[in-house]
Amino acid sequence: MSLEERLANDLTAAMRAKDADKLTTLRMLKAAITNTKIEQKKETFQDVDLLPIIQKQAKQRRESLESFEAAGRTDLAEKEKRELEILEAYLPKQLSDDEIKSIVVAAISVAGATSKGDIAAVMKEVMPKVKGKADGKRVNQIVLEQLS
Repeated sequence: MSLEERLANDLTAAMRAKDADKLTTLRMLKAAITNTKIEQKKETFQDVDLLPIIQKQAKQRRESLESFEAAGRTDLAEKEKRELEILEAYLPKQLSDDEIKSIVVAAISVAGATSKGDIAAVMKEVMPKVKGKADGKRVNQIVLEQLS
């Protein structure tokens, strides 16, 4: 079953179960997919084409979550957290900080990096290995920690 079929099935199940949060989140995701198809003038997408769209939606939820928490809006933060959990179910398992750190350490030795000025070379080595499995912002922080 493709990811798009799974989304359609889960959307139907959320309607039947009257799960408002899941229904709203999946409808927004489906709209984002449809908009991207229109922009790219494509009829269908492969699963690999859908992952960046889902990641973008998840990233938006993370940023909103941080903003709401900083503003003390726990009600809205909880809603964003629930939506983020729903979206993460469709993404590949995320790497832990330790797993990212081991990839970064290997990339530093390959790139011969010694200072923060070499961050671009390290990121160039790391990002293809963690694509879709880790947030670039987290990877960047770990690279900076290892280089300092």
